[in-house]
Amino acid sequence: MDTPGHGSAGPLAGITVVTLEQAVSAPMCTRTLGDFGARVIKVENPRGGDFARHYDDVVGGLAAHFVWLNRGKESVALDLKSPAGMAVLRRLLDRADVLVSNLAPGATAKLGIAPADLAVSHPGLIAVEIDGYGPGGPLSHKRAYDLLVQAESGACATTGRPGAPAKAGPPMADVSTGLYAALSIMALLCGKERGRVQGPTSAAVSLFDTMTELMGYSLTYTRHTGVDQEPKGMGSPAVAPYGAYPTADGHTVVLGTTNDGEWQRLARELLGRPDLADDERLRSNSGRVAHSEGLDAEIGAWCARHDLAHVQDRADAAGIGNSRYNTPSDVVAHPHLTARDRWREIDTPGGPVPALLPPPVISGYEQPMGPIPALGEHTAAVLAELGIGSDGESL
Repeated sequence: MDTPGHGSAGPLAGITVVTLEQAVSAPMCTRTLGDFGARVIKVENPRGGDFARHYDDVVGGLAAHFVWLNRGKESVALDLKSPAGMAVLRRLLDRADVLVSNLAPGATAKLGIAPADLAVSHPGLIAVEIDGYGPGGPLSHKRAYDLLVQAESGACATTGRPGAPAKAGPPMADVSTGLYAALSIMALLCGKERGRVQGPTSAAVSLFDTMTELMGYSLTYTRHTGVDQEPKGMGSPAVAPYGAYPTADGHTVVLGTTNDGEWQRLARELLGRPDLADDERLRSNSGRVAHSEGLDAEIGAWCARHDLAHVQDRADAAGIGNSRYNTPSDVVAHPHLTARDRWREIDTPGGPVPALLPPPVISGYEQPMGPIPALGEHTAAVLAELGIGSDGESL
């Protein structure tokens, strides 16, 4: 079902993905597949579509979440509660390679397109479902959103400060689950191509399983020590020194060490404190973690006497990892993004807007960065491909 202009030079050219998606996790999955050249057909309810379209209107009347996650997709408006709409969906699946969904628990089964159903009706289709908690457990029936899963998985307890837990700012559960789903699809496509995967194929990825994977260090530590490590804001309970320190000119520098050699250089070459370097209590990482409060005070006092540029120059010279604490406004204008030509212009129904290239830099290929679709914008064209006259109200 590939058509000219749909990532024809991409590694996933010729792959068609149909998606029943909302919010962040599945849209991140399918946008990633589209970045690699797949054609993505986003099936939306004619009455409002993906609810992320309406989170806000800050991007020329469009929602920031939606613009971030839906470039290059084709929007087809179908009422899946009607027999006509479901008939069109099934015809789309006849020509598709992948179906992605992140609907409410049990929704695909009610529609007759759960993986078990598709194994019979569309055995060549890769069916991937994203849900909150996975089947077979006491939470399987529950709706799941990023904050809820971050809390349930223990992630909020490792973020923020003692007594003041916090959600990670980016939607970690949603984004990471979407990327795991995309990775699963690529693995299955590769297996099919090589003849190593036979028959009906499906995958399920849950937000809870993803977040417990990301919590791997914390869960491993707690299981073997019985200790819930307290969160340290912009520091780390695992290594020291590793944190954020205000500088004399009103900025904040972030300094990090990950081994004993780096600590020795930080103490001797950056701070000019051989006494700290020789302190037996601080020679090992475990000792530095145990004495991190006093250590942070010493480093903080030194940073407070110097401007950010001086601290970073000295840290670079000593081979110490460092960065500047930035706000989103700082990053929008970040010179590193500009120097590396990371911004592109994409079209939207509200006019062109800037957007960042996705992270992978692939030799000989640049991601297509297609336009943001209006709700149902491609319904007529896609129906025409299927040989169906368009009647948006009846579908």
